Amino acid sequence: MSNANNKIIHHLAVAVGFIGLLAWFYAGRQLGFLDWITLQMPAKYAGSGLMLGIMILMTPGFFIWARYNRWVEKRLQIKGIYYEDSYYKDDEKLKQAKRNKPS
Repeated sequence: MSNANNKIIHHLAVAVGFIGLLAWFYAGRQLGFLDWITLQMPAKYAGSGLMLGIMILMTPGFFIWARYNRWVEKRLQIKGIYYEDSYYKDDEKLKQAKRNKPS
């Protein structure tokens, strides 16, 4: 498979994942999770309750999104360095390890 095809497939896969992330949000909204969280708060803090509800609702969605993206990139053999990798590991050691990694 050519590199150009890989990029197109990757972009399509990311788009499908993003649609899944949107579906996750709307499913949580339709199930009444956001309304329920808002009702747990005093009326004057309803906006804060909604924001908290969105954060709680989307945390597992973003975790699944991240795992899905990593799976797609591994499957399509897309190589690169992730921002969070440099945060947790020494940059030079990470780059060296990725260069020496057998394909």
